[in-house]
Amino acid sequence: MSKRDLNFPVILTMILAMLAACDKFAESPDDDEDDDTDIYTYDTTTVVQVNLNGSSIIVIPDVATVSGSKVTLRSAGTYEISGSLTDGQIVVNANNNGNVRLILNGVNIKCSSGAPIYIKDADKALINLADGTVNTLTDGISYVTDESGEPDAALFSDTELVIYGEGSLNVNANYNDGISSDDGLVIKSGTISVKAADDGIRGKDFLIIHDGNITVNSTGDALKSDNETDSSKGYVTINSGTLNLTATAGDAIDAASNLTVNGGIFNIKTGTGAGTSTGGSGGQPGGSSGGYSGTISEKGLKGAVSVKIEKGSLTINSADDAIHSNETVTIDDGTLSVATGDDAIHAETSVSINGGTLMVTKSFEAIESASITVNKGNLNLVATNDGFNATKGSGGESSDGSLLTFNDGYIVVNVSSGDGLDSNGNIVMTGGTVIVHGPQSAPEVAFDFNGTFIISGGILVAGGPNAGNMIEVPGSGSSQCCFKATSSSVISASTIIHLQDASGNDVVTFRPVRNTYYFVFSSSQLAIGASYSIYTGGSSTGVLTDGLFSGGTYSGGIFKKTFTISNKITSVTF
Repeated sequence: MSKRDLNFPVILTMILAMLAACDKFAESPDDDEDDDTDIYTYDTTTVVQVNLNGSSIIVIPDVATVSGSKVTLRSAGTYEISGSLTDGQIVVNANNNGNVRLILNGVNIKCSSGAPIYIKDADKALINLADGTVNTLTDGISYVTDESGEPDAALFSDTELVIYGEGSLNVNANYNDGISSDDGLVIKSGTISVKAADDGIRGKDFLIIHDGNITVNSTGDALKSDNETDSSKGYVTINSGTLNLTATAGDAIDAASNLTVNGGIFNIKTGTGAGTSTGGSGGQPGGSSGGYSGTISEKGLKGAVSVKIEKGSLTINSADDAIHSNETVTIDDGTLSVATGDDAIHAETSVSINGGTLMVTKSFEAIESASITVNKGNLNLVATNDGFNATKGSGGESSDGSLLTFNDGYIVVNVSSGDGLDSNGNIVMTGGTVIVHGPQSAPEVAFDFNGTFIISGGILVAGGPNAGNMIEVPGSGSSQCCFKATSSSVISASTIIHLQDASGNDVVTFRPVRNTYYFVFSSSQLAIGASYSIYTGGSSTGVLTDGLFSGGTYSGGIFKKTFTISNKITSVTF
């Protein structure tokens, strides 16, 4: 081997390049639709040091413009910023000649007349929160802005902004918004806390949160994307993370187009919470009066085109609708706990529930839309007005073509002053279990529909008050038998209603939460030509869940009547 074959400088360069590539690969997060892996890699040997010293700034090497306590970064590249400014500003103005990365390594920047960090021009801006560091941005109550009103946030970017890293960022926005991009905004990771005079975190074209621990206390919307001129933009997507969102006079999450929740833990409060429900005159776009009477939108999740929840754990305490869309809401999975001063779920076009757990502890109306479909899931709904309200908003007593459908799932409805199941059109039930604890007094009822109620499968149990001719039950077009038992006197709340077959086998044992005048039951257990007996009172050793006893033995009741199922729909009095 000759000496020319032993080119050590070349070999050394190759080894260093391979090591650098390995480091870059290890640091890079997954690809996604809005960015690429390469933007998270950089040459550590070319990092510019920006040292903040109260009222002065030192840049090493000297590649930026410094004027007192203001520094302007005019070139693409990576800048590591450390120290504090008592009244200063970091400005990025790179003339769209490349990406600019700001590594915040323990900074505390106060700016009395503008944004502490103002990204005016760059291809893309990245904020890297250095591991283990605490970084704070604080603005004043007034800004010096350009002719377009920019900047208008404590951390403001005119270009796409990406925030990542394992450090923390605290933003105190006294003028307007906390973190805002007039393009898109991506949060990959980090611990972020924002207090804002208006909106908390805003990406005009899109807001994507992949992960992180995010706390927002805002007067306006906590999270938002507000591009209303391009139908492909204005969306919010949240994939994971822990989000604590409080909006005192706005929505917790507001998307001008689509809002998608793929996972995460959410703790949401808007306005003064569900306690604002007064049954006033505020009204709903769908036609119902009552509920939230405020003039400001104070919703939990809002997507103008759609709201879709794939997974996640969401706790929502909202003054206005908890989940709202001008078009569609879809819930595929997740655990939702909702208390609201208005509707728990409201969509003008359709609501589809395909799985998950939804517990509504307080609402005006639990679910309202022109078309409501429950395909699967565990729903427990408490409402002062209707539990389900299928309506196109026309009102009246004629069918408006709206539809309420139950295909499967376990559904419990508890209404104090409205209808349990209300459709201005039809109701269809093909499967699942639906338990309705009807209202306390007429004219409201367990079921109210302007079209037809057809049942072909599942278990339906309901009780309701004396509403005379207003009392409705599934129609004769049903393929599964149903019966209605009407008492000559009111059955007191928590008094058991028991049905058994001719052999003494338990068919259903129900304990309503309110005084009850009539009882409706449908199940595949009922058969034409079979005889059944009704009892009231007594006790059961079975397990009581949502008003139904399972297992155990019923005893001690008062026999009321034996009857025979003669048609698909049978009515008896006792």
